[in-house]
Amino acid sequence: MTRGRDGGAGAPPTKHRALLAAIVTLIVAISAAIYAGASADDGSRDHALHAGGRLPRGDAAPASTGAWVGAWATAPAAAEPGTETTGLAGRSVRNVVHTSVGGTGARITLSNLYGQSPLTVTHASIALAAGPDTAAAIADTMRRLTFGGSARVIIPAGGQVMSDTARLAIPYGANVLVTTYSPIPSGPVTYHPQARQTSYLADGDRTADVTAVAYTTPTPYWRYLTALDVLSHEADGTVVAFGDSITDGARSQSDANHRWTDVLAARLHEAAGDGRDTPRYSVVNEGISGNRLLTSRPGRPADNPSGLSRFQRDVLERTNVKAVVVVLGVNDVLNSPELADRDAILTGLRTLVDRAHARGLRVVGATITPFGGYGGYTEARETMRQEVNEEIRSGRVFDTVVDFDKALRDPYDPRRMRSDYDSGDHLHPGDKGYARMGAVIDLAALKGAAPVKA
Repeated sequence: MTRGRDGGAGAPPTKHRALLAAIVTLIVAISAAIYAGASADDGSRDHALHAGGRLPRGDAAPASTGAWVGAWATAPAAAEPGTETTGLAGRSVRNVVHTSVGGTGARITLSNLYGQSPLTVTHASIALAAGPDTAAAIADTMRRLTFGGSARVIIPAGGQVMSDTARLAIPYGANVLVTTYSPIPSGPVTYHPQARQTSYLADGDRTADVTAVAYTTPTPYWRYLTALDVLSHEADGTVVAFGDSITDGARSQSDANHRWTDVLAARLHEAAGDGRDTPRYSVVNEGISGNRLLTSRPGRPADNPSGLSRFQRDVLERTNVKAVVVVLGVNDVLNSPELADRDAILTGLRTLVDRAHARGLRVVGATITPFGGYGGYTEARETMRQEVNEEIRSGRVFDTVVDFDKALRDPYDPRRMRSDYDSGDHLHPGDKGYARMGAVIDLAALKGAAPVKA
């Protein structure tokens, strides 16, 4: 691991860096303005909105105390095609999510970020799944969720809501079922398309069903649900993994929880129980497949918003976040002109670090992994990747560095991923590659406050 962010040899000239910083600041400001115009709420507000106005928080105290941490999260990534006019009115959406930490109470966040009309949820529930590949629940764990004391909640277009606390014992590594029902047309649906987890749909209001009989439609998406927090004795903070498809777990085995973030969560859970001086953190995954650091896709709000524009929502506003692992840049390199300047990417990464430091967060940054043999590979892009990685390794970008490039590359051809780590497309790791990534992160590097500026 490399420490420090001081200037030195290899850094861009001061005037050049100042110009790039100004450009990045302008990009962030424009993106934030667009996003704010479309969003009626942000993740720092843990209240529900109803037709009559703002309701008070519903954090009814569970039977025990602890720290609120993120047990699972995902980034709202886009508007689901084909749901523009009616959304999923008349259907129950049963999201299946996997916990990175246990707790004694739970609350969820629902998002209507991409909706163009209010989303009315009349019933919502939470339960533990009866098995690893089923929509069935353990009967005595089914809980009705409320929002400000009411089972009904209206989420404005662009907004989000947090539920009241449900008293439910949730273990580490559990599959949790979060079900919502909306009888009123509303669209498009806010979703995360690359879940690598099977969820389910049913006709009618089946939110309280403990059997899987009605849930006849499996789906590879997460819809509306963006966070599950738990009141935990196992952790006292949250690590956010912030990245693209390699963090999202693209091409990993579905329903197996083989993303590198799952491996990291398992290591933290194990270390917390053996008395080692490692942080007691949960892990949440804020990866979006295809995500770029600098550029968003079209839309208002943008589909697949840039890392710079979504950092506030997906990192700074997560529950009790203590550290962030940034794994971004490969899509910027792959979509750049042949001779693009590396410094725009580096300035963007430094901007994320500065914003994290302003909130006291520690930042671990990853080198860009090899993609030799992938369709977008060129020698110019490989040179650019190597230049960005050289600066990251120097310690002038992040607080500490995890060298995913070194961990995955073929020692005989460092432009390529090692064959047994490669999923086969020469860009994304397979399950063995993701396991390697999760294993090389220094747990101790996640601990500690952001460095104080001199």
